[in-house]
Amino acid sequence: MTLNPTTIKPTRGSAKKNVKRVGRGNASGRGTFSGRGCKGQRARSGGKRGLQQRAFKSQLQKIPKVRGFRSFAVKPETITLSALNRVAEEGVEVTPWFLAEHGAIRSGSNGAKIVATGELTKKLTIKNCLATKQALSAIEKAGGTFEI
Repeated sequence: MTLNPTTIKPTRGSAKKNVKRVGRGNASGRGTFSGRGCKGQRARSGGKRGLQQRAFKSQLQKIPKVRGFRSFAVKPETITLSALNRVAEEGVEVTPWFLAEHGAIRSGSNGAKIVATGELTKKLTIKNCLATKQALSAIEKAGGTFEI
């Protein structure tokens, strides 16, 4: 089926807006200057679009500079010795996935870092976790082992 351009009509009830025909004489209501006012940059063709760029430099200078950078490297989640003492049982093998299962950290895929805050009283085997020097000594003092 081919469409005849003379029979195409807007859908019933839709608002059909007539195009303003500018520059068709004074009797049309849009004659002489065609709705562009008098002389000047805005009266010329392409004048309105070029004005958007005006004072752009001063606007750009007002924005504070963003300093440094934010690393995309995934950082391990931290867990304290007291939280480790609360979550793990005596003689359990602690991994990041074990900690994630027990709700100590959000996810095991990012890894875990043990920080020396609080006390550890249980003997634990810790694997695939990072630890600070003080946390490492506290784990060994409690009789646990740390494996990388």
